[in-house]
Amino acid sequence: MTLPTQPRSGARRAIPLIIAAVLGLVLILVVRACVSGGSGGGGDEPGNAPARADRPDCTPVNITASSEKAALLSGIADRYNSDNRQVNGKCVDVRVTSMASGGAAEALARDWDEAANGMRPDVWTPASRSWGVILRQRLGATDRPDLIPDDQPSIAQTPLVIAMPKPMAEALGWPNKELGWSDLAALTRDPAGWGAFGHPEWGAFKLGKTNPTLSTSGLHATVASYFAATGRSSDLSSADVADPKVTEFVRGIESGVVHYGDTTLTFLQNLYDAAQRGRGLTYISAATVEEKSVWDYNQGNPSGDPKTLGKNPKPQVPLVAIYPKDGTLISDNPYFVLKAPWVDNAKRAGAKDFLDYVREPERQERFQQAAFRTFEGKAGSLITLDNGMRPDVKIAVLDPPGPVVLDQVAQSWTNLRKRANLLFVLDVSGSMEEPVPSAGRSRLELAKEASVNALKLLAPDDTLSLWTFSTPLAGQSDPFRKLIPPGPVAAVGAPLQRAIAGLQPGGGTALYATTRAAVDSVRASFDPNRINAVVLLTDGKNEYPADNNIDSLVSSLRTEDTSMQVRVFSIAYGEKADLEVLNTISKATTAAAYDAGNAATINKVLVNVISNF
Repeated sequence: MTLPTQPRSGARRAIPLIIAAVLGLVLILVVRACVSGGSGGGGDEPGNAPARADRPDCTPVNITASSEKAALLSGIADRYNSDNRQVNGKCVDVRVTSMASGGAAEALARDWDEAANGMRPDVWTPASRSWGVILRQRLGATDRPDLIPDDQPSIAQTPLVIAMPKPMAEALGWPNKELGWSDLAALTRDPAGWGAFGHPEWGAFKLGKTNPTLSTSGLHATVASYFAATGRSSDLSSADVADPKVTEFVRGIESGVVHYGDTTLTFLQNLYDAAQRGRGLTYISAATVEEKSVWDYNQGNPSGDPKTLGKNPKPQVPLVAIYPKDGTLISDNPYFVLKAPWVDNAKRAGAKDFLDYVREPERQERFQQAAFRTFEGKAGSLITLDNGMRPDVKIAVLDPPGPVVLDQVAQSWTNLRKRANLLFVLDVSGSMEEPVPSAGRSRLELAKEASVNALKLLAPDDTLSLWTFSTPLAGQSDPFRKLIPPGPVAAVGAPLQRAIAGLQPGGGTALYATTRAAVDSVRASFDPNRINAVVLLTDGKNEYPADNNIDSLVSSLRTEDTSMQVRVFSIAYGEKADLEVLNTISKATTAAAYDAGNAATINKVLVNVISNF
C-alpha cells in the first residue's frame, strides 16, 4: 500500500495548520520536548552528535532531527561523508543531532542557545511539518524573520495507528474486521469492559495517548476522534466541536486514558516491561503511535534506536497496527533548509545535495528497513501482517479543518481530558541547599520556582496536594510533612504556592518511607475517573535506615488490581540523585522516571512531567 502523496482536497496544505491552531496552548508546553523523546523515539538529549574525525576543509551542514529517526539519519550521514561527495568542488560534512520536534521549535524561537541546545542547525527535520508552522507563527508574533522555507520536501512517512496487543485486537475481530475510533469509544464506555468480549480478566479498556498540546501523535489522535464522532472525513465545523454528542464521544475516549505524556516511548517501554513479567494485557489495551513504532516494539526495541535493535528479546505478546476505518493522519518528516543568516549558499548547496542523497532509492530502502515508508508513502518488506502491520490496507487520510476550528478542538480537549488526582512530593533535605553554579541559585530555590510554574499548568478541577520530606525533624515521627491536603487546584493553588515559597532545607533523605506513604495516601483517596499519581522530586538517595529495603518498597507499590495502580513519576534532580532506584520505583508503578541531572534544566523537566496529566 502506498500512502497518498496528496490527501483529499486541501489536506496536505491543511496538515501544518493542525498544530498552528493550538499555538497558544502549545507554546507554554512545547519546551517539554527538549527533555524527552518524540513519538516513539529515544536518545533525545540535545546536542548529541556522533563521534567522528573533524573535516575542517569541508562545508559543514548541521542537521537537527526528531528523535525517532535521528540515529538512522546519522548513519546515512556517516556514509555520505565517507563517500566524500563534492559540491561546487568542495566536500560536505553532515552532522546529525537528535532533538524532539517541539523542543527544537522552542529553541529556534528563542534564537537557539548553543550552550543549552548544542550546535545550531542549518537543516531541521521534525516529525511533522506542523512544527514548522508553530515556529513560523511564533517568530511572526514577535516580528522576527521567518526561518521556515516554502519548499518542504518529505524524507519519509509513517501513519498514525492504534497499536493493540494481538490477543486484544483479535478479540475485537482483527484482522478481518475493520476497527476505528468508534470501537475504542464504545469499549471505553462499556462498564463490562473486556468482559463484553469474553475476557473479564483484562478489566476495563485502557488507552495510552500522548498530550495533544505537545505531541504530534496525540494531536492527530484527538483530531481523528472528533472526525469519528461526526462520521465525516472533512469539513469539521465549529458547530460540530460544540455539539454535545460530539464532545461526549471524545470524552468517552479520553476517559480510558491511563495517563498522557510527551512521548509514546513511555507507554511502549512500560508495556514491554509488563509483558516480560507476564502482565502485558493489564497495563494498556491500546496506544496511539506511529506505524513504525509497532515494528520497533515487536523487535524488542521500544525506543526505535538502531543501536539497541536485537539486544533484547522480542515481547511475549506482540502489537498489531489498526488503521482506523474512520480516518487518520500522516507524519511526513519534512526537510527544512532554514532561511537563517548563518545558512550561506555553500551550506544550502550541501544541504540540497544531502537531501538528494537521502531520497535516492538506496537510502529510502534504509528507511523502509526501519519500518518507515518512503517519502512517497511506499511500504517496504517489513510492513507485513506477520509483523503486525498491513501493507495492503486502504488508509483513510483525514482532511483537517481550518485553524479556527482546530483551536476550538484544542480548547475543547482541555475541558474533556481525563482529570488528575495528584500528590506532589518535594525533597527538602539539606543537600537541596547546595548551589547550582550555572544558575547562581540553590537547588531548592530552582525547584521551588519550577514547581510553581509547572503546577500552574494543571486544570482548576484537577485534585492536588503537597508533601515535603527529608528525615524526621525534632519532635516528629514521620520523615514527611503533609502541607496541603487534597483539593481542587482552584482552591488549593494559592496556599500551595505560599507553602512552596516558605520551604527551608534540612535533614537527610527518607526516600523509601516517603514514597511508600505517598502511594498509600493516594490509594486512600483513589478516584477511578482520574489519573491517580505521585510526582516525587529528590536530589539524593535513601538515607533512612528505618526503611531501607528497595525490594519491599517495590512489592508494596505494585497492585494485583491494575485498575487501582497509583503511578509514581519520579525526578532525579542533580548529579547525585539515585536515578537507578527512581527508575525501579517508577517502572514498578508503570510510570516513568525523569533525569534532571543538570539541575538547571528542572523547569523543563517538571513541565515535562506535568504533561502526563
